[in-house]
Amino acid sequence: MSSVLYDAQGPRAKRRNILYTVLFVLAAAAVVWWVYDGLAEKNQLDWVKWKPFFVNTQAWETYIWPGFQNTIKAAFYSLLIALPLGALFGIGRLSDHRWVRMPGGAVVEFFRAIPVLLLMIIANAVYSEYADFDPDTRLLYAVVTGLVLYNASVLAEIVRAGILTLPRGQTDAAKAIGMRKGQTMVFVLLPQAVTAMLPAIVSQLVVIVKDTALGGAVLSYPELLASVRPMSANFGSNTIACFTIIALIYLALNFALTSFASWLERWLRRGKKSTGAVVTNGPGGDLETAGAPALKMSDESAG
Repeated sequence: MSSVLYDAQGPRAKRRNILYTVLFVLAAAAVVWWVYDGLAEKNQLDWVKWKPFFVNTQAWETYIWPGFQNTIKAAFYSLLIALPLGALFGIGRLSDHRWVRMPGGAVVEFFRAIPVLLLMIIANAVYSEYADFDPDTRLLYAVVTGLVLYNASVLAEIVRAGILTLPRGQTDAAKAIGMRKGQTMVFVLLPQAVTAMLPAIVSQLVVIVKDTALGGAVLSYPELLASVRPMSANFGSNTIACFTIIALIYLALNFALTSFASWLERWLRRGKKSTGAVVTNGPGGDLETAGAPALKMSDESAG
């Protein structure tokens, strides 16, 4: 049975694919065994190295939980500032006025081209020189500043692309009923673009959560990944165990974010389908829409 895209496999192709599958499984099993044997040979799989994470709560209370809180704090502040800032610059890049569009585009392209790590380092140096912050606050502000500057520029492009994907007829319809440009953007385009932008926005949120680790690696900000070094030193050089637990926490956190985003997207789409306006025949034969002002058409325009 053939398809439009490809022809059905013959007996030789099926045997070849089965052979490739078996070879791939064997190669993957060999790699897994090689990693397992290497870890076992260096005593990294001994129970004594994994015991602190399962027997008592000292590792969680002293190292992991404070680092997790700092990671969430930096990511939350960064998203809270970067999202409206990115929306502002994204809308500005769509402006009809050059004095708005050109500076907004320059800012977005400038900060999008600079590595977020370099932005964190510069922010930390500026705060150290010109601001009177205590060390912990300064590191938090430096990490948040770098994340905001970079991710706001990326979110600006996401917002701009989301708005541009909408049909031109949406803007024309808003103009036809007398809405100004600002009203069209706020009440017509942005609400519809949110659903289309949501997966990309959540993907950027995952990037923000992971990029907080850069602040720990370079600026010594006490985030989740930075807790590995003191934790490993305190529990007998169980570096592999520490990294594994931290990686699983990142995996669970990011999976929760993406799952919530998928649910929210489905809920928004379902809400749009269930709350659509219903056209009814109002008094005097005029057309009315349920839950919205009546739209009256003259005989000349109707003809």
